[in-house]
Amino acid sequence: MRIEASCALNFLIYIQNIFINQNNIKEEYRFPYVSSKMAFDKEFLLKFEELWNEVSERICDDHINSERIFYDEEDLFYNRLFANSSCSFKDYRGIYKAFKVWWSSFAGKFSIERSIDEKSNGLYEELASSLYQKGITPKKELSICLVYDKCLLVDLEVTSYFAVIPIKNFYVNYKDLVHNLVAHIVEDKN
Repeated sequence: MRIEASCALNFLIYIQNIFINQNNIKEEYRFPYVSSKMAFDKEFLLKFEELWNEVSERICDDHINSERIFYDEEDLFYNRLFANSSCSFKDYRGIYKAFKVWWSSFAGKFSIERSIDEKSNGLYEELASSLYQKGITPKKELSICLVYDKCLLVDLEVTSYFAVIPIKNFYVNYKDLVHNLVAHIVEDKN
């Protein structure tokens, strides 16, 4: 089992939260709060879901793709999710740089991954025990991508050996998390 914080998926959550904050009538803001108005594409919700699915699929194929997508294809996010203008591009570069600084600091990737250290050991033991009791030997390694916040714009579905899980689920919905992961591995047995 591999658990890693995905750079590309966490950046999409970061963009999602800016979008939600900007379009939120109630004052229940999510991290990060950006006071300036971003120029999102008119079809943002549809394009976000398409990009999320595309990025997730690429990461599922090879976990190294998360870093490659974020660093080597940084304009992918802008081109798909933001209105095309020089002002919009400048704003995008600002949030891209802010995320990059946060991500490479101790408050970013390191903290996200360390926040579930103890829980990940327990998850491994519970999954292994449950699969052993059912007489199932996994066909490949389970890959879990950690995200710092819930994805509210796309339904996160667990595939048999790949899952995107918000940190909060390790603390609030832990039993459901274990059950859901085991159920999807068991489904793939056939």
